[in-house]
Amino acid sequence: MNSIRIGIGYDVHPLIEGRKLYIGGVEIPHETGLLGHSDADVLLHAIADAILGALGEGDIGKHFPDTDERYKDISSVALLQEVADLAQRKGYSLGNLDCVLLAQRPKIAPYILQMRETIAAVLHVDAAVVNIKATTTEKLGFVGREEGMAAEAVVLLYQSML
Repeated sequence: MNSIRIGIGYDVHPLIEGRKLYIGGVEIPHETGLLGHSDADVLLHAIADAILGALGEGDIGKHFPDTDERYKDISSVALLQEVADLAQRKGYSLGNLDCVLLAQRPKIAPYILQMRETIAAVLHVDAAVVNIKATTTEKLGFVGREEGMAAEAVVLLYQSML
């Protein structure tokens, strides 16, 4: 008998000068970076929230509060690793992950394969079950004005039961 759970995640961070830009665990050359308590990797935050949601475990703010100095400037890869470990302890594996990054600039396509491989390694799955899309907002809204970026993620987790 199998148990299947679905989770969704969403995250937003503002762009500022003077910070490196990390998306999907990959540093991307750009004149601005995302502002946050951690490295503000908006894509990994959405993925972590989707997994936590599928597990019924709240969100990343509950697990990694911005009031805790242990998480100041931490790599979001490390945060996603902790979430993946929690899923594994609960007996769940990733069936698939589908996510979308909303960013006017920079172009994300050249980095998607590296992001998929990075995320797959953290989640202990084949990169074929990790899908990443990127879109602009046609210069509309805060993303279009390059004030920030957003990401959405949907995961399917499964648990094999004896």
